[in-house]
Amino acid sequence: MNDTVFSSLSSLRQAFDAGLSAMLDGGGLGPFILVCANGNYDPAVHAATAAALEKLYRELEAEFRADLENGRDIKAVEEDLLVFLKLRTVGPERLKPTERRRAGEWEVQFNHLRAFRPKRITAWVPAGIRAPFDDSAFHFNKPFMQKEAFWRGSLAGREATLYYNKYPFADFHTLLVPERERCLPQFHTAEHHGWLWRLAEELGANLDGVGIGFNAFGAFASVNHLHFQLFLKPEGFPVMAGNWRHNGGAEAYPATCLAFGEEKEAWRYIEELHERETPYNLLYQPGRLYVFPRRKQGSYSQPSWTSGFTWHELAGGMIAFNRQDFDVLNGDSIREALRGVAVDP
Repeated sequence: MNDTVFSSLSSLRQAFDAGLSAMLDGGGLGPFILVCANGNYDPAVHAATAAALEKLYRELEAEFRADLENGRDIKAVEEDLLVFLKLRTVGPERLKPTERRRAGEWEVQFNHLRAFRPKRITAWVPAGIRAPFDDSAFHFNKPFMQKEAFWRGSLAGREATLYYNKYPFADFHTLLVPERERCLPQFHTAEHHGWLWRLAEELGANLDGVGIGFNAFGAFASVNHLHFQLFLKPEGFPVMAGNWRHNGGAEAYPATCLAFGEEKEAWRYIEELHERETPYNLLYQPGRLYVFPRRKQGSYSQPSWTSGFTWHELAGGMIAFNRQDFDVLNGDSIREALRGVAVDP
């Protein structure tokens, strides 16, 4: 890995923060929401951007009010405008910063602003685990999305674009889109599996705790344009603990989880899931892959405190969107919810 952005944690932090500041300087509704959400998640980002965010918020508020008073259309992406209106209803000063705690062996996160995000394709039950790319739907080639790109270049021998996650729930959370102009649907392939395996190992040489998540179509992927989620988490997720059977321990994990230490063996199992039309989520670590075959979104009753179980929840990280759920959620409830997603391996 020869790009200096990924040569160390300090280099990544410097580039990540500089990109957010530059995006905010450029103005606009999309960048405002993205930087606001990243600041809501990361106190350091909030401290560095709070004054500029407040200024841009007042400018956008005045602009939109003038448009509405004069019967003009607001020139903004509808999804972003809806989030802005929700934020204005609450009031930026009453937006709660992200909090974290443990509930037994599980992690619980209170992520207020993420609750405002659009549901996109996670709000319906798909017929299968794949669908053709739809140019009329949301995808990463949209012109307005290019403002949200953090980095473009070659990673492990493949062209890729990294976008800031607009509603992050992990450190340095970005969306990794390989060869975005190929317009590939959200369906995993052997070529991209091998690439991710190499990429995790290359990035892991310099960045402690690097991981790559994947939500298959039908497993709460929010965009049908091939993408993965890149993040850092040095302490690891609960699914990585040694007490679980998939890691050599004695205890069965509540959700269905298989762990692989060999690239080709892992792909053979993923191909089996494709043949069985079984949705799944993935978590790549350097030299290791956790595979979560699961029930299809919308086909089971899920708890009211979650908007859906992705790779993050299946790895043991729960996100609650209101303070009461965050305060009362316990280990037994989390285990029960994970068991509700499980299928035969």
